[in-house]
Amino acid sequence: MAFFEIQNFKKNFGTTEVLNDISFRMEKGEVLAIIGASGSGKTTLLRCINFLEKADCGRMFIDGKLLLDAQTTYSESEEQLRQKRLHFGLVFQSFNLFPQYTALQNVMLAPRLIYKSSENEKEIEEQAKRLLARVGLSDKMSNYPHELSGGQQQRVAIARALILNPDVLCFDEPTSALDPELTGEVLKVIKSLKSKDRTMIVVTHEMEFARNIADKVLFMANGMIEEYGTADEVFLFPRSEKTKAFLSKLGDVKGNEE
Repeated sequence: MAFFEIQNFKKNFGTTEVLNDISFRMEKGEVLAIIGASGSGKTTLLRCINFLEKADCGRMFIDGKLLLDAQTTYSESEEQLRQKRLHFGLVFQSFNLFPQYTALQNVMLAPRLIYKSSENEKEIEEQAKRLLARVGLSDKMSNYPHELSGGQQQRVAIARALILNPDVLCFDEPTSALDPELTGEVLKVIKSLKSKDRTMIVVTHEMEFARNIADKVLFMANGMIEEYGTADEVFLFPRSEKTKAFLSKLGDVKGNEE
């Protein structure tokens, strides 16, 4: 049985169909890269997975347990939904750090709110410091977001997502708000997180990165899964004409940049 599974996700905004029958499964420790043009439904899919949007139809399983049934789950209490969100960590493209808190305080905030006890304060602080050190920010813990570069802010956001030890760590275009010279440092950190125990979903426009890190690649077009396979299958031997056209355009853009 798969560790994480999505079945038949559908989502409309009014009369606009954004997700149409999305299904996939992942084993524990796998990295799934989701690629596709803007407006293909990638971010909406991540937001539905993280309970930030409500899927109109579909089910979601973690480790064989039903976590979401769109027909019934959303009627649960806010506390029940909050507990379900803890299965996921989400790193946004725009960092979303709290400007009034230091890097360390930003990372500590979520567990502080959850545990609501001073007994855990020292343990939370030590864990936050370890995570900031892991993403290369040992010397920036007392800095406020405005004192950090975009790449540093995104690394704080990654540490913040890791501190609750989520079952599935999700990234929504984690480098799209960064200058090219800062992109590499964030991608390096994400790549370093890959392990047999960490399951990750990465929505990205960095194709070389996706090809290098992903166990599986999912190409979306018009709210549907157009192609799904290993990185080599999708990038080297695409079957769908839409996938071929998408990758070809990226090649043309890269060629023009060079």
